[in-house]
Amino acid sequence: MKLSVLDQSPIIKGQSPTKAIEETLELARLADDLGYHRFWLAEHHNMNGLADPCPEILMTAIGQNTTRIRIGTGGVLLPYYSPVKVAEIFRMQEALCPNRIDLGIGRAPGGDMLTAKAINANSFYAVNEFPQQVVDLVNWLQNKLPDDHPYESVAAMPRGESMPEIWLLGSSDYSSALAAHLGTRFAFAHFINPIGGDVVSKHYRSSFQASHLEEKPNSMVCIFVICGETESDAEGLAASIDHRRVMMATGRECEILPTKEAHTYEYSATEKAIIERERNRVILGTPDNIKHRLTDLKDQFEADELMILTITGSYASRIKSYERIASAFDL
Repeated sequence: MKLSVLDQSPIIKGQSPTKAIEETLELARLADDLGYHRFWLAEHHNMNGLADPCPEILMTAIGQNTTRIRIGTGGVLLPYYSPVKVAEIFRMQEALCPNRIDLGIGRAPGGDMLTAKAINANSFYAVNEFPQQVVDLVNWLQNKLPDDHPYESVAAMPRGESMPEIWLLGSSDYSSALAAHLGTRFAFAHFINPIGGDVVSKHYRSSFQASHLEEKPNSMVCIFVICGETESDAEGLAASIDHRRVMMATGRECEILPTKEAHTYEYSATEKAIIERERNRVILGTPDNIKHRLTDLKDQFEADELMILTITGSYASRIKSYERIASAFDL
């Protein structure tokens, strides 16, 4: 089974954003050594708990500090940006790390609406243009703009023999339908929406139209996972993400609480209900239990790959979780 890593560069309370980025680099090196297939970086803006607003820059450092693992974005939030500029960035990435680059494309704001306007005041007007943006981006990556395109003479440099793998990302049926129509790969964000993703992913596969990018459907599901030495260990490690999701749901987004502090936080009845509801987005347990549940989930989604996102109250326990999973699957 192909297992991969998604990292959001979480900022743990008492640590700096710089430390969060350093830990992302360390995790990437570890994932490379452990045998994970891909290492993706998420894009978020103006968040106290997440340190990476520009994965396309951070992945350059990761590429120079790893040797085998594929590296990419999960994903570039395309409505903010010019397709040709994104094509140039990823053509450069491909030149630096040939045949190791993934371009995951999303359309969510990756933050609050005011921040989105500050980044690009016209970005939300461009949401309806997203399909054309994807088409233009792919054409620029391949140097195959149609003759009647207004910018047909503009090339995305540096040109090269290979190009990044293209993935459309989503937590609903919108991106899956577009991915099937355009003939790209598709990744479903179970860690955002744990309901109905199997139906969405199966529909992508059944309606896929072969293209010059992909001859057959290729899908992935991304899951939030915490793997402990014991069930109680895993449950204890989940306290920090329980707190973060309460804060997110109530408009109080903040740094990740260290595990001990998260355990002492006193919740209201309403907040406890939020934790109960949000636990649907987390798979936690021992290595054997995690292996069984992830294998079942892969079959349920008919997915080709699984990608794992883990946030805990310490960087050391996060690393241990990924190490246990790699060992359980004999990566």
